[in-house]
Amino acid sequence: MKLDVRRATRAWEPTTVLRGDLEDARELLEELDSAVVLTGAGISTASGVPDYRGPRAQRATPMMYSEFVADEANRRRYWARNYQGWEHLGRADPNVGHRALAQWEGTGHPTSLVGVITQNVDGLHEAAGQQRLVTLHGRSAEVICLDCGQVTRRADLQPRLAALNPDVEPRRDMGHAELRPDADAVVDEWHDFVVPECLNCGGVLKPHVVFFGEPVPKDRVREAFAWCDRADALLVAGSSLTVMSGLRFARYMHKQSKPVVVVNQGATRADELATVRLDAPTSEVLTRLVNGVAMPGQASGHGSREAG
Repeated sequence: MKLDVRRATRAWEPTTVLRGDLEDARELLEELDSAVVLTGAGISTASGVPDYRGPRAQRATPMMYSEFVADEANRRRYWARNYQGWEHLGRADPNVGHRALAQWEGTGHPTSLVGVITQNVDGLHEAAGQQRLVTLHGRSAEVICLDCGQVTRRADLQPRLAALNPDVEPRRDMGHAELRPDADAVVDEWHDFVVPECLNCGGVLKPHVVFFGEPVPKDRVREAFAWCDRADALLVAGSSLTVMSGLRFARYMHKQSKPVVVVNQGATRADELATVRLDAPTSEVLTRLVNGVAMPGQASGHGSREAG
């Protein structure tokens, strides 16, 4: 399944479907034996990582995989942007939402957690200690050679980029509108940027992430669907599910008559499928859900059950 760049860059839309509240979500999960969680960029915004489609997100067209592999100039432009973005996003730390999911895995509350499927490439779930994790779109902390397949650390590439481009000073403080969640920053001057080759074979280097127009590796998709089969419910946290790589899991669970809980600020493509649909900060909801704490203004244990 390939990512749809036209849908991926659409503007943020407000939520129009709301169903239930945090206590409804908690009660639903506590009555089941297990759940699987699907996360998107919305869980990482509290860590300073921007999203693609939030209310503050910059409207932009990410580089397509076909563009990257076909044209050296495109690769030069991409790596010039990534060089700037990595300097900022490489310092991001997990927030309370990431830590809540890792805690959920360890405690089994509010129900047993089969695992976390993430569309994010920022590595913050791993940093928080999540063990059962499928990274659908790869990890920005790694670089792959498209010729020999060798995978190396992105951190090791940064000094090589700096040495080859001594006149380019990485910006350490970038605004939300200047960054994208895969460390792809807005850069105007890139035509003279020098991109290093693979140290192993001299081949073309690419971030070890799934670009738009590039298929998600089949083994990751198989494992994610296997977790959905094992789980009794799906909780979507911080994703608009605009691209099919994430939406298909919500549709799959709904087709099997398994509950889908959606927590996201703004509309999602699974709103109509949701048993419980919350519009609230993702990290706050996850923290309260795992720790059994009600949302402000909400009586613990008594959901409003508003129909959407």
